[in-house]
Amino acid sequence: MEKDRIDDVVLQLPKVDLHLHLDGCVNPSTILELAEEQGIVLPASDRQGLLPYMQVDENCSSLAEYLSKFDFTTRFLQTGAALERVAYEIVEQAAFHNCAYIEVRFAPQLHRYNGLSAEAAIHYVIEGLKRGEQKFHVKARVIAICMRNHSIKDNLEVIEAAAAYIGKGLGAVDLAGDEASYGPELFREVFALSHKLGIPVTIHAGEAAGADNIKEAVTNLGACRIGHGVRLRENAAILEMIVQQQIPLEMCPVSNIQTKAVPSWEAYPIRDYFDRGIKITVNTDNPIVSGTNITKEYRVLSERFGFTLPELSTLVMNGVDSAFLDGHEKRSLKLDLLSKFKAMGV
Repeated sequence: MEKDRIDDVVLQLPKVDLHLHLDGCVNPSTILELAEEQGIVLPASDRQGLLPYMQVDENCSSLAEYLSKFDFTTRFLQTGAALERVAYEIVEQAAFHNCAYIEVRFAPQLHRYNGLSAEAAIHYVIEGLKRGEQKFHVKARVIAICMRNHSIKDNLEVIEAAAAYIGKGLGAVDLAGDEASYGPELFREVFALSHKLGIPVTIHAGEAAGADNIKEAVTNLGACRIGHGVRLRENAAILEMIVQQQIPLEMCPVSNIQTKAVPSWEAYPIRDYFDRGIKITVNTDNPIVSGTNITKEYRVLSERFGFTLPELSTLVMNGVDSAFLDGHEKRSLKLDLLSKFKAMGV
C-alpha cells in the first residue's frame, strides 16, 4: 500500500533541485531552433536524431565520456538570447515536476566565444530565471562555475563577475570538470577570493576521485556544500567530519550511476549515508544528458532503496535548509513546503 501511494504522489510532491547544470538541460527541440537562428549545421534534423549527441546511455564508460556531451550543447549557447531562453525553459521544466526551488549552475567562460563577457553571461541567465520565476512561480538562483581545466586567471574572473550579482539572483560559485585530473588543492587562490568577496561555495568532489578531495574542498576551499560526494565512505574520519559539520551532499543518483562514480545501484551509498545522519539532498545534475528528471530521481529512491514518503519529504527539506537563499526567503520557502506536505498528509 505504501509503495502504491508513493508512486501516486511523487509527481505531486513539492521538491527542490540544487544541482542542475544549464547546458545539461537544453531540449533537443530548442537546439533545432537555435541552430536555425544561428546558422549552425546540425548532424540530424529532428529531436530523436539529435539525442545521441546530447544524451548518454547505460554504456557510458566514465565521467570524461559523460562530460563530452556538453561540447555539443555549448556551441548553441553563445548569445545572451540563447542563455536567457534556456534558463527560462529550465524553470518551466522544474514547474512541471512541482519544484518549488532550483539552483541552475553554469560556467560563464564556456559561453564567451561570440564576445559575451563573463558578467554578461551571468546577467542573461539570471534574466531568464527571473522571467521563469514570474511565469511559473518557481524560485530560482544561479551558481557560477569555475572550470578545473581553466587557468587561475580565468577562474578569478568568474569569481569577480559573480560578485556583481550576489544577492541579485546569484547564490554561490562552484568548481566542476575533470576531478580526476585536477585536484581541488590547485584552486585555493580562486576560492580565497570568493570568501573575501562574501560568495558562498559549493564544490564538485568525491565523484571521480576519493574522499580526500572532499576534505580539501571543505577545509581549504571553504565549501559549505559538496557536489555528489559519493566516494565519501572511502574515509571514515572524513565521513564523520561531514556528519559533524552537517555539510550537505548534492547527490544525483541517475547521473552518479552513468558516470561510474559508483559501479552499480547495489553499491550506491545514499541509504547508508542517510541512515548515518549525513545531510543528503537529491538532484538531477543534467536532465537531458542523463535522460532523467527530479520525479524520476525520487522514484528511484523509493523503488530501489525503500525511502518512505516521510523520508522523501526529509530529503526535500534538507534541500531547503541547504539552499543558497537569505534567511527570510529560506523561512518563507520552508513554511510553504511544510504546509504543502501537511495538505498531502505526508
